Amino acid sequence: MAGHENIEVVAITTPAQFEQAYAIRRRVFIEEQNVPEAIELDDDDARAFHALALIDGAPVGTGRMLPHGEHEIKIGRMAVLRELRGSGIGREILEFLMNAARARGFRVAVLHAQLTAEGFYLRSGYIPIGDVFEEAGIAHRKMERPL
Repeated sequence: MAGHENIEVVAITTPAQFEQAYAIRRRVFIEEQNVPEAIELDDDDARAFHALALIDGAPVGTGRMLPHGEHEIKIGRMAVLRELRGSGIGREILEFLMNAARARGFRVAVLHAQLTAEGFYLRSGYIPIGDVFEEAGIAHRKMERPL
């Protein structure tokens, strides 16, 4: 699918936007990937900075970031609706989160990439670190890049 010119990524500030993000995460992580709900919706959500991607006002993707030590941000819960993957939405969310992290003075972004998404993060400048590990029954690798 060709890239969408009308992707808009916004910081989540309202309960309605949170619900839209959770609905996407439920579809992708809980329904598609069978991640237990107790793991997917965690305590970090309350203190994270969340982003929501919209196409013509309809929610299509989400991601979040959390301070991870003094200078690092941890990006996670990156999810795009299955039918829209490969259309540049994930990259827009990632760029939005990294820009928000830079604006807050963070210098390094870390993430736990699902192995199936490793290529996506490599293309965005992330470097794999260490061995593959399992999280919620899914193979992951830690990756990071300077901001």
